[in-house]
Formats: sequence, structure tokens, C-alpha cells
Amino acid sequence: MGNRVKFPGITDELQKMLDADMDNVDARRCAREAFKHIQLSIDHILFKVPHAGLKMEESYEVNSRGLEIFSKSWLPETRPKAVVYFCHGYGDTCTFFGEGIARKLAYFGYGVIAMDYPGFGLSEGLHGYIPSFDQLVDDVVEHYSKAKEKPEFCNLQSFLFGESMGGAIALKVHQKQPNSWNGAVLVAPMCKIADNVVPSWLLTQILIGVAKFLPTQKLVPTQDLGELAVRDAKKKEHTAYNVISYKHKPRLQTALELLNATKEIEGLLEKVSLPLLILHGKSDLVTDPSVSKALYERSISSDKKLFLYEDACHALLEGESDEMILRVFGDIISWLDEHTISS
Repeated sequence: MGNRVKFPGITDELQKMLDADMDNVDARRCAREAFKHIQLSIDHILFKVPHAGLKMEESYEVNSRGLEIFSKSWLPETRPKAVVYFCHGYGDTCTFFGEGIARKLAYFGYGVIAMDYPGFGLSEGLHGYIPSFDQLVDDVVEHYSKAKEKPEFCNLQSFLFGESMGGAIALKVHQKQPNSWNGAVLVAPMCKIADNVVPSWLLTQILIGVAKFLPTQKLVPTQDLGELAVRDAKKKEHTAYNVISYKHKPRLQTALELLNATKEIEGLLEKVSLPLLILHGKSDLVTDPSVSKALYERSISSDKKLFLYEDACHALLEGESDEMILRVFGDIISWLDEHTISS
């Protein structure tokens, strides 16, 4: 993880930007701005969605903790059916594959609001560092609560959409705002990290001790999550184009925060009450599909649906065959349409 990738046909100046240390947000912003047109021109089904009529806007806003947060919106030409608030996964950003997902949702009539968490993508903060998962969730609550108050959105239904770690964030947002959301779409949610990815008990205890003194160090041994998450061979190559994603070993405090968050979420499944759509690949080696099944069975929501996809892995909307990606999207759009039909 973290190896430099050489892209054919680009200038030495651009390659230098891509090879820069991404710990600082300025380097991430510079790389994304210079590379975004190449990113969005790759031969991936997500970037073949018609988007000429979509209204897209990028913005930066300083939050209550003094951090500059990047956000982007995608709106259809006509009044949105509802607004989807996107929560991206670990190490990711809302500006690459998230861009394709948002365009797809907007193409079907949904407004989409997305943000990069502090320390990820184009938002300020040390790259890949989560000093507190609860604090990160508070940042999401603050940002999306402000967005929901805007005149163009305040009378529309609002849905959470969480991928992987974003699924855990969405559930925590729901916990903090139990009556504020019309539903949640959870794609391979991180309710539990797969056992093969988690360090052994002994190593975890050692890491806990070291994290007290070196919380930001990239020392947690793990498998290549990109390799585990993506099934389709061609789409494995595409992941390299996500140039501002965090690709190094997890930072010590980040890893402990994620482990603690999943333990907490496992104990909160019975308190989940909003309408739920849960989608998970049965062959997921990054997040545990059995806990998605437990969420479906144990949540107190009277309106819930679970799709477990045979032979599918973690990156359901980015890393599977085109046929599987379209199938998953179809299930998502059908569910959203059913829940906005009366709006």
C-alpha cells in the first residue's frame, strides 16, 4: 500500500504532483485539480452516465472546529424527488467513484450532497487520520444539518447513503438524530470489520499501547484493502486513478477508532429504527456480511430490506462487473423511488 503509480502519457510535472506527500491537504487539492479530467475519462461504467444537464457545485466551508470542509452537490434539471446525503468509505473521497455514484443518482432525479471528512479527500486535516470517530460523526451531523436547512432542500425528504465506513457513520448519525432522516441506504456497511483484516488480539493490545505515544504513525499491518475490495480485474486497475485516496497502512489511532466504532455499532443494532436498505456482497472480505444480516434481523425498523449478492465482494458499486453494478444500482433506485413516491 502507498506505492507510487506511474501513469502513461502524462507530463513529468503532473507526475510530480501525484507523487507528492498527500499528508497535507494542499498537495491533495493540487493533485485532484490537475488530474480530475483524466480521472473522469477512464473506461468505467460510473463515468458513462449522462450528466450534461446536472447542476454541480463545489464549495469549501469552515466548520465549528475551524477545519475547512470540502463539499459537492449534484442536482437534476427538475426539482429533486428527494436529497441523498452521501457518506464515503475509509480512505476515500467524494470526488472520484463518489462522483460517478452521485451522477447516477442525480440522473434518476435525486439531489445528492456529499462531503469529504476531515483528513480525507479535499478537506483539511492529516491524511487518513481519525483522532475520534464520534468527533468525525459530529462533523458530518453539523455539515449535513446545515445543508438540510437550505431553502431548496428543507421541504424535501432526506436519505443517508453510506458505503463501508460511511455506513457506520450513517448509523451513528441516525443514533444522534433518530427522527431526522427518511431512511438510509447502506452499501457493505462497516458494522464489523472482517476477521481476516483485524490484527490478532495480542498485536491489538500492543498497538493500543503504542498509539498513546504515536497515534498518527502508519504502523498497523493489514492486507491491501483495494485488492480485497475489488473483484473485476479491469476495475482493479482503475483504483489507481483515485490519486488522493489514503493508500498507506492505517494510522494507529485511526485503526483503534474504527475497531471501537464497530464494537459499539454491533451493540446498537436493536436501536436502529429508520427505514433501511442494506446491500452486501456475500464474498466481502473487508466488512462482515453476517453483521449486515444481523442488522436486518435485529433492528426495530418495520421498513427494511436486505440484499445479499452471491459471489460479490466489497466494492459493489465500483469493483464488480458492469452487470452487477447496474443490478445493485437498480435495487437502490427502486427502493428510493418506493420511499419518495408520495413526496
